[in-house]
Amino acid sequence: MTRLFVLGGARSGKSRYAQQRAEALPGRHVFVATAEAWDAEMAERIARHRADRDARWETVDAPRDLSAALDAASGTGAVVLVDCLTLWVSNLLLADADIEQATAGLRAAIARFDGRLILVANETGLGIVPDNALARRFRDAAGRVNQAVAAVAEEVTFIVAGLPMRVK
Repeated sequence: MTRLFVLGGARSGKSRYAQQRAEALPGRHVFVATAEAWDAEMAERIARHRADRDARWETVDAPRDLSAALDAASGTGAVVLVDCLTLWVSNLLLADADIEQATAGLRAAIARFDGRLILVANETGLGIVPDNALARRFRDAAGRVNQAVAAVAEEVTFIVAGLPMRVK
């Protein structure tokens, strides 16, 4: 496995699965975090995720410039875990960034990445059509990012109720 993409719903076990896969690999472990603590509840979630990782993990915060973070870790013999692309899309939307351009940059960074890379994202397209334009824009952007990443990943796993299903 060189590039693994892990998808699932909220609380499906996708992050745990991705971390276990990463920890089974030798090398320097780098966690690329896209979350930002906009409120106390999110700060607690981030703290819980950090507490789940032991001392072998180095954390790199990349809420928007994910391509640069991947380029920096590439070729270092590291096992890189990105969690999660869905929050990255949210951050880009809130920053009014060009999501298509950022997605193209991410896809290129993944394609040129030299090492073992695991990316995590929510599958947001399984629910009802959102009732407002911003939520529909988010859902559509997340879906397009997921498709772009799945296209360059060598392995894609979908997590349902903690159970992995290999898709690709």
